[in-house]
Amino acid sequence: MPSYEAGRFQLNPAPLGNPNGSFDAPAIRCGAEVGEQRGVVTITGTERERWGCLIYADVRWLNLSTGATGAARMSNGLNGFPPEAELRTGSGQVVITML
Repeated sequence: MPSYEAGRFQLNPAPLGNPNGSFDAPAIRCGAEVGEQRGVVTITGTERERWGCLIYADVRWLNLSTGATGAARMSNGLNGFPPEAELRTGSGQVVITML
């Protein structure tokens, strides 16, 4: 059985990977959390109380191990809930793109 490791990985969706923002994008602090459920990746903020990601951003993914693909949209961040998207990618190596 393959090893299974939980963790959090930083994503830099700002132009040119600049998490501090620029003239056309705000400062962004997003991360990918894995490990709560097998084959599920949660995209959410890395700042205090899981804030820091853009609202309504499109998230696309490709599982390099299986060839499966999918898309989701970040939630709206209303009513005190931070924006997040839950991706059911399945097990394997995954590439994530935020638009």
